[in-house]
Order: sequence, then structure tokens, then C-alpha cells
Amino acid sequence: MTDPAGPRPVSPASPVRPVRAPEPADLERAWRDVSAVLPPTPVVPTPLAPGAVLKLETFQPVGAFKIRGALAAMAALPPGEPAVTASAGNHGLGMGYAAQRLKADVTVVVSTRASPAKVARIRAYPVRLVEHGATYDEAEAYALGLPGRYVSPYNDPHVIAGQGTIGRELDAQVEGPLTVVAPVGGGGLAAGLSLWARERGDVRLAGVESAVSRGVSASITAGRVVDVEVGDTFADGLPGNLEPGSVTPGVLRGHVDMTTVTDAELRTAMRWLFAEHGLVVEGAGAAGVAAVLSGRVEVTGRLVVVLSGRNITVPVYREALRDD
Repeated sequence: MTDPAGPRPVSPASPVRPVRAPEPADLERAWRDVSAVLPPTPVVPTPLAPGAVLKLETFQPVGAFKIRGALAAMAALPPGEPAVTASAGNHGLGMGYAAQRLKADVTVVVSTRASPAKVARIRAYPVRLVEHGATYDEAEAYALGLPGRYVSPYNDPHVIAGQGTIGRELDAQVEGPLTVVAPVGGGGLAAGLSLWARERGDVRLAGVESAVSRGVSASITAGRVVDVEVGDTFADGLPGNLEPGSVTPGVLRGHVDMTTVTDAELRTAMRWLFAEHGLVVEGAGAAGVAAVLSGRVEVTGRLVVVLSGRNITVPVYREALRDD
């Protein structure tokens, strides 16, 4: 599904980093590194569909799945090499956790409009925090120009493989066949799940974007990375265009069914999760549930919905829970 205004090709002058697509060996290495640090997150039954479960990445030490990719990427980095990244918040938290654990030199760039709750928590870690630009795209462009190895939240084979370790945990938690639903911002989580799903063979993957930010689906359709118009959303983990040359659309092409949800549908899902399960979930984290509740996901076998994060400010969460 493309932006109603139409995709815009990335400027030929835009620099393209040489990033390779992830391979099965990357998932093996990531599983070794991540499982040595993090216990499996739980799955809980949910009435969304017969036999359905929620995968609670909200229970991670930093409150989001991004810790997986950060740990995998930093473990693969040569000792002593500094790292730099851009983040909407949760990836920065994951990089902060990895920096603390591995005693690594990490710089995190966030936009001036990043979630205050996430920025405050990033400051608690031993990282160099830089605020630049009014959007994630501007923060990312700035970070790409800083010295150090750039560790993208999505356009990195080790980060993608790290997110795929969710699937390795599901192998032991849920019998197939499965339909796994996950949010899509830059596509790193969905790409990691795709890497795992291909080796398992009985998994259908559904990816859920914000209706106001459809860069991944537009790029999949176009067969190349394209820019789209990005609107405002309270789900700060979802909006933004892709880095030029990003590998995620290519990894996902032919392996994921894409759909979108609105802010109103995200708020409905957040209220449902609180009322039905007593779970606090941020906007992006509720995207999968929103798509299922809206009837946009075709389920084959058992349904697994990944709740990707819980990091949200009290005022924003309070507003989301209001039923107007």
C-alpha cells in the first residue's frame, strides 16, 4: 500500500551505505548472543482468536524488543570500536543497555520531538546523547555523518537478526502453523521475523504500519527505497522514511502481508489491552492488536501478536485511554 500522494524516489545524490542483507548464520549468532543475556519473554493467551497468544516484549529490561537487535549488533562489533545510532527512543534504550553491559562507547542521536519518557531513560545509561532535528529522518541523517560504526535501528544485518530471536523463542512456546503479527516502522522487527519464518516454514507474517507513514510498504511495492509523506502520529515508534538503500524492503518482499492502522485504532487497541489484560502498551506496540481488532489480518493456524514496547508518558497514555 503506497502513500496517497505517491512515493517519491530517494534523491540520487543521497549517500547509500553498503549494508548486506542478513543471512541464516546471522540469526544463529544473534540467538547465541541474545539468549545468553535475556530470558525468553512470556506469551499469554488472548481472546483475539481461538488459541491466540500475545508475545510480551513489553517485559524486556528496557521495555521494548529493540534490546535484542542492539545486543546482537554490539556483540558483533570489534572490541573498542565506537558506535553511533539514531533512535526514536526504544533502540536508543537498547543501545544504552548494551553499552552498559559491554562497556562500549555509544552515541545516540534523537530528535527534539522524541518521547520525553524514552529520552529520560536513555540519559540514565552511559551513552553520549545528542538531540538534533525535529524529525527522526533529520536525526538519522545527522547521526550518519558522525564518526563511529553506525548501528541502524533497522538497516543492519545483526540488528535484524537480533529481532529474529523472538521467533526462536516462539519455537519453544507456540506450536504451528502460525500467523505472527508485528508493527513496522523501519522494518527491522518484521525482517528479523521473516528471516526466522523462512527457516521454520509454517509461519505467515503480517506487518502493520501507521496509516500516516507507509515507507516500507511503498518501497516493497516500488522495488526500491522511496520516500513518502509522513504525517503526525502519537505512536512515535512508527513514523519516518527509510535510509537510502535500506535492506529491509528487499528482505520482506514476498514474505509479509502489509496493512495499516490509524491513531484511533491504536488507541482502541491500547484501551482493549488495558481492560482485557491489564497491560500498558505504547502506541506502536499496540499496532498488531489494532490490526486484528479492525479485521485486517487473515489468520492461518494460531495467532501470535507481538507487543513490541511499553514506553509511553503518563499524559499520552492517559489521553489514549480516554474513550471519546
